[in-house]
This record gives sequence, structure tokens and C-alpha cells, in this order.
Amino acid sequence: MEHFKTLSSYINYLGLPPAEHPMLSVFTTVADGYLPCPRESSPPITNDCYTISLKKIIKGDLTYGRTKYDFTNGALIFIAPRQVLQWDSSVIYDQKGFSLTFHEDFIKGTELVAQIKKYNFFSYNVNEALHLSPKEEKQIESIVTNIDTEYHNNQDEFSKDIIISQLSTLLKYANRFYERQFLNRKEFSTDLLSLFNQQLDTYFETGQLQENGIPSIEQIAGKLSVSQRYLSDTLKKETGKTTTEHLQLYLIDEAKNTLLNPQKSISEVAYELGFEYPPYFSRLFKKKEGISPSQYRQKYKMN
Repeated sequence: MEHFKTLSSYINYLGLPPAEHPMLSVFTTVADGYLPCPRESSPPITNDCYTISLKKIIKGDLTYGRTKYDFTNGALIFIAPRQVLQWDSSVIYDQKGFSLTFHEDFIKGTELVAQIKKYNFFSYNVNEALHLSPKEEKQIESIVTNIDTEYHNNQDEFSKDIIISQLSTLLKYANRFYERQFLNRKEFSTDLLSLFNQQLDTYFETGQLQENGIPSIEQIAGKLSVSQRYLSDTLKKETGKTTTEHLQLYLIDEAKNTLLNPQKSISEVAYELGFEYPPYFSRLFKKKEGISPSQYRQKYKMN
């Protein structure tokens, strides 16, 4: 897999005009008249850059998880360094919007380094983009226009600070808009929880638990065609619990049934449920239920 360490090498690979800054590239409809279109397709690649882009689709289908959505409004996409990228020519974009790419070293030594790590949406899949309303789109575009203006000005000692400040503002708005999107997609969130539990049912029923141990959240997310971060954030907004908590609750529910079999020791129950260390199982059970596995067994033992 090809990896691009510098912004210039990545921009050159895409077939875009050279950047005016060694660590920052900005293309907008306002400044350039159109949004330069990169190469039609690419095998898997990685780079050391962050990319924020606003795109509209005029032909082709993209899915949001496993659900198709209307992309006629802008889709704001966030890509983090070393995230694997791959695309083909089946989707055609409108030549409007913007593309903002900056090398990770561009923000080194600034407050944005710590801030950007808090934004989970940089770990979402590309098909989990932020869908903007027309009003939200205008707000984001106004910020990018400010960045673009500074980008094309003669560089001075204030330029980087101003651009970093605008980037910080853009990400804060994006975080707000994602919160709105989560709230507006409760039906999808509920479906996702149902699919999450279905995946666990299948995993248990087919004997994979005994063979491979407790599944990772990444495994489950992969089966659902969503990223691990997006799955956790969606369930957290809808249910107040993370994916790890939902997995633990599922395991505890299974444990309750198994504990009622007096022929099995607490350790055997723990191992059967995929726990490598029985004491950890006992602590988790007590944390969730308020009583230990042995106390639960005593309380609900079959006469």
C-alpha cells in the first residue's frame, strides 16, 4: 500500500494543482471557480494529512452504514492521517464545495492538537459523513472562505494563528451539527442497536464464543458496515450506553441463565462466556447487578 508522507506528494498523486503552502492546501468554488476533481479511482492508499471536504453527489449511490440517503445536500467528510482511502469512478460529484487538506505537522505545538483528538468523527468511515442542512452548509462555507482568504494572502507572523483559529471554529460547528444529526436519526439508532444484538445472537448461537472468545467491538462494527467509533457514538446518543456497555450487558444476561445450572462452577460459567479471568467476570457481574454471581445463584436457585 502506497503511503504519502508529505502534503505535496499526496496532492501531486491526486493530480491537483500545487499547494501554496507546504503543509496546507485549500480548494474552494469561490476562489477557484470550480472544485478540482482528483483522479477517478485509486487503490488503497494512506497519508499523513487531515482532510475536510464538502461534496455533493449528482450521480451514483453512497450508503450511510447500510442505509441509502439523499446526498443532494452537502456531505461533510473528515479523514484522519493514516486512514486507508480507496475510491472508484462510480460516483460523480458536483463541482461545488471545498476541499481542505493539512499535514498533521501543521498543527503541532498548537491547542488544536489536543482538540482534534476529541472529535470522534475523524475516525468515522467516509460513508458516515455529516449531512448538512442548507443553513449549516452556509455557516461552514463562511468559515472556509475566511481560511481561503488567509491562505491566499501574503504569509506573515499572524497567518498560521488565524488559520488554526478558523479550523478550530469549523470543527466545533461540525461537532454541533453531528449532535443534531444523531438526534434526528433515532430510528436508525434503534435499528443499529437491534442489529448489534442480532450479531451477538449469531455469534453465540454458532459457537464462535467458545472458539474465539468474546468478540471485539471492531469485529461487530465490521459486520454492521460501520466504524467502531460511529457505532459507539450512535448507541451512546440513543441509549446512554456505549457499545462496550451493551456487550457487557449481553454477557451478563447470558450469565444469569447459565448460573442457574448448579452443576457448573462460577469459574466454568466465566470461561464458557469467554472471560479469560473468572475474577474479572465476578467483579463485572457485581458491578452490573449489585450482587456477586454466587449470591445471584443463591437468590434464584432452582429447588
